[in-house]
Amino acid sequence: MTHRIIHPDGWKPAKGYANGMLGADGTLYVGGQIGWTGDQVFEARDFIGQMEQALRNILAVVETAGGRADDILRLTWFVTDKRTYLAHQSEIGAVYRRVLGRHFPAMTMVVVSALVEDEALLEIEATAFIGPGT
Repeated sequence: MTHRIIHPDGWKPAKGYANGMLGADGTLYVGGQIGWTGDQVFEARDFIGQMEQALRNILAVVETAGGRADDILRLTWFVTDKRTYLAHQSEIGAVYRRVLGRHFPAMTMVVVSALVEDEALLEIEATAFIGPGT
């Protein structure tokens, strides 16, 4: 195996990208996840709701690859509104812990002017280490 595409069961097909790529060495690269469901529908219109869904999407890709939340090594966040992010720090922390627990990998936050999906308020990508031969 050189690499394997990771796609959670029941999710709509990804078009032009992969939700996850698992390398032969066990490194999992999770493509940027936004706040839509596996059906590619935005159920939440607010930052916190979309953040929770994006984190759940990341966890779904990691679990599909055979991993757990504590296998995540890095998260890169792309947010469209810095002020909204800063104004909701306590809610962000509570939702983060509810989804990923008290595991805090290396993180980067980048403020961007827009995302490809107009309704998306943030996008989060991840790198995890699942282990070789998974």
